[in-house]
Formats: sequence, C-alpha cells, structure tokens
Amino acid sequence: MNRQLLLSVLPESAPTLANFVPGPNQAALAAVRTLTPGRALYLWGAAGCGRSHLLRALAAVPGARYITAGMEARAALPALAHSDAQAAMPAVVAVDDIHLMDDAGQAALFALYNRWRESAATDRAFALAVAGDRAPLAMPLREDLRTRLGWDLVYGLAQLSDADKLEALGRQAAERGLQLSPEVLNWMLTHYDRDMRRLATLLDALDRYSLATRRPINISLLRTMLADPDTHTK
Repeated sequence: MNRQLLLSVLPESAPTLANFVPGPNQAALAAVRTLTPGRALYLWGAAGCGRSHLLRALAAVPGARYITAGMEARAALPALAHSDAQAAMPAVVAVDDIHLMDDAGQAALFALYNRWRESAATDRAFALAVAGDRAPLAMPLREDLRTRLGWDLVYGLAQLSDADKLEALGRQAAERGLQLSPEVLNWMLTHYDRDMRRLATLLDALDRYSLATRRPINISLLRTMLADPDTHTK
C-alpha cells in the first residue's frame, strides 16, 4: 500500500489536548487549558503548527461549538452573534481559519466579538477562541476586526522541529511499551509524513501490525506494513 493510500485509510486520532505535542508552544497550550468564560484567545501560525488541533480539542467539550470559515461560518456565526441577548451561548465558541473569511463572515465575527465583550462580566459569558495564519495586525481582514483579535490573549504557534517530533514519537512509543530504534523513528519521519497526528496514527498501526504478525518492529516490518493492502484492517 503506498503512502498516500495508507494516509487515506488509516483513521486519524481525534485531536485532544492530551495528544497535542507542544514543543515550543507550552504557553499556548496552557492558555487553551485554562480558557474560561469571559476570556478570548487568538492563535496564529502557519499551516501545520497545530492551531486547528487546539481549537478542535477545545471545542470537543459538551456545549462547545467549532466553526470553520466558509458556508458554515456564514450560516452559524450570524445566528450566534445576533441571537437574543438573554439566550444561552455555547460555553466555548471556536472559530477557525478566519484568514479565509469573506466580507459576510468578517462582519459576523466582528459582531460575535462585540457579543463576547458585552457578556464577559455576566452570567451569560462564553469563551471565544479564534485562529488564523498571521499575527492580528497582519491579517487580511477589516481594520476593526483586526483590532479585536488583540483584545485579550494572543499566542503565535511555532512549527515543531524534527527533534521535537522524534522526542514525541519516542515518548508515545514508550507509553505503549514499544522499543523503537532511532533508525525506525527517523524512517517514519523522513519517509512517511511530518504531521504529528498522522505519525501517531502510523505508530498505532505499526503496534497492531507487529502484534498481528508476531514480528519485532524494525524498518523491514514497517516497509512490509506499508506495502500490505490489508494494513488498515489489522
């Protein structure tokens, strides 16, 4: 099974705060963990830095709402921003990829920020978490919305280094009771995918494949698994 096909059939693990690999982003992870109603958070960084992972994990709690730019934002954001002032809001509203928002989406997010601020000190307060690909003042958005991105907490996310990823993979393997050689870990990173959630999914598949075939984990087994058309069913 080639790499691209395996990527499509192996289910990715759901994003959680527990499986987020912070690397140099410990402060941002701590801010997400402690975000409470009445606070707002803006996360920014390049694709692959983990901003969507954190927002999706944050919105996985009961009563939270995760919204992405596009048709969903055009429908959901105005409904939230302009709902009855006495109506209960989700405990957390997470809005992702705002750099892709059109004028209507930006107007709705602007109104949602105003709603957040007006309710922040009341019993109707909610947490607002927003993410985009650039720092607030560099965002391609209307000026009054750019300033609102910096109203409360702002964290830039850095990409994980290869050393961070290797350390995280080694730690995840150890938690499973697996002893992976540096050669296997390096092969996974350089021949498969650099996204940490996909690498964690591969590690899970490799663990199950090793048990099913009763073979030790080495590069030979890894190559065999990737070539096996039934890998995703093991």
